[in-house]
Amino acid sequence: MSELVLINVSGRDKPGLTSEITGIMGQYDVRILDIGQAVIHDHLTWGILIEIPDESKSSPVIRDLLFRLHALDLQVRFAPITIEAYQQWAEGRNRACYIVTLLSRDIKAEQIARVSAITARHGLNIDNISRLSARPSLNPSENRIACVEFSVRGTPSDLEQLRYDFLHIAGEMNVDIAFQEDSIFRRNRRLVVFDMDSTLIDAEVIDELALEAGVGKQVAEITERAMQGELDFSQSFAERLALLKGLDESVLEGIAARLRLTEGAEHLIRSLKSLGYRTAILSGGFTYFARHLQQKLGIDYVYANELEIENGKVTGRVAGQIVDGKRKAELLQEIAEREHISREQVIAVGDGANDLPMLSQAGLGVAFRAKPLVKESARHSISTLGLDAILYLIGFRESDSLQVGQAGK
Repeated sequence: MSELVLINVSGRDKPGLTSEITGIMGQYDVRILDIGQAVIHDHLTWGILIEIPDESKSSPVIRDLLFRLHALDLQVRFAPITIEAYQQWAEGRNRACYIVTLLSRDIKAEQIARVSAITARHGLNIDNISRLSARPSLNPSENRIACVEFSVRGTPSDLEQLRYDFLHIAGEMNVDIAFQEDSIFRRNRRLVVFDMDSTLIDAEVIDELALEAGVGKQVAEITERAMQGELDFSQSFAERLALLKGLDESVLEGIAARLRLTEGAEHLIRSLKSLGYRTAILSGGFTYFARHLQQKLGIDYVYANELEIENGKVTGRVAGQIVDGKRKAELLQEIAEREHISREQVIAVGDGANDLPMLSQAGLGVAFRAKPLVKESARHSISTLGLDAILYLIGFRESDSLQVGQAGK
């Protein structure tokens, strides 16, 4: 009968090791059942599960490997595996696979300990851990992103409780944790739709207009209640807009010029464009400012509210249909159909209660620096980092940034 042997090799990495080891195995017609390798700080950890055929005894294979690995100053361990144990393990690989993404300014041991404790408590086993972000400098900058991705397998009994547990410790440790199914769509998204105010830009434009009109306090209070979900968006929007009646059109240009992009927005959009993504702004704000961002960032689609102006003055009304939460969800679907992609291939990003419908429609809905109600209702959230952290949720690696930069030259 054939023999199954698990081989673990460790030591200092050097070019050609895999070729040398498998070359020896090849002389004995060895079959590879599983293989994996990791290198941390030039230290190799290499594992391979092999099947040695009937006509070959395991002793010559192990003897030759042991001799060569010793000569290469590598440590090796051989462990026999029963056919029953292998079959049981192989069947377990058919269980559902998920990705847990840990995002922080700096990865600490406590963070990994608590994330892995939750996965274990919910019956999930960690298959692989990868660092997606660059190795940190010993003199770190404030705004870097550190990201570790866990590939886990199993069948959690209560997905909602699992998500709640991750959300809870994320708040305690001031990190972001995303949990998503490792499906074919994860690395095959094609469209990203953004809210504008407090998502792509670090401001609520209607509040900026209100300051110019001298009604800043009243409008800001209504805006806050609307974003918290305490007020119907369309009703509160009409109420705030009415307070702007008589505002001179000339102030719009100045407001547009001083709007600041959210941290990471430019890097995210540039990376998405280089990767072939389509992008859209679906905003309850105003087209004047959305068009300004479209030109600056190269956004493909813009849908927002048309601020009605007569004789150089704001009328306090909008022209056409209000873009509220329901309309955002409809627009997401319309754009997806126009681009011939499924909703599972869409990412939606927003911060307010009126963004929840489109977040729920998208394959990946992300609440960005969102209000508590929105954060708890959305399946994914980013609260501690910039918009470009979204790249890691789709499996983007820091090495990809180099390729994106070269593509943009």
